[in-house]
Amino acid sequence: MSTIPAPEHVRVPQHLSDKDLRQSLEDLDGKIKTLRNRAHATTEGANHTYHEHIAMLEAKRLKLAERLGPTPAADAQANSQDQSVWGEIWHGIENLRNDLRNIL
Repeated sequence: MSTIPAPEHVRVPQHLSDKDLRQSLEDLDGKIKTLRNRAHATTEGANHTYHEHIAMLEAKRLKLAERLGPTPAADAQANSQDQSVWGEIWHGIENLRNDLRNIL
């Protein structure tokens, strides 16, 4: 099984055109949505890495959006950052819940 790069270490392609960047952003949005749905549907206490994948993809999406520059989609990027913050909070709560289950 491959390892998941930490969000700080995500690399993005440097050769993409604006059209390709936009397509990549749409693809990443779809993947993030799919992973969130899988994480939500997964049995509680099951061992999975969906949240780590989501964090990595969100970091990659942010870096791609930065390369694209300011666009009318800047509001969508801000919304994505808000979702990322809430996702991190939710992930932290889930980790605490799992730790408490393991203790008890």
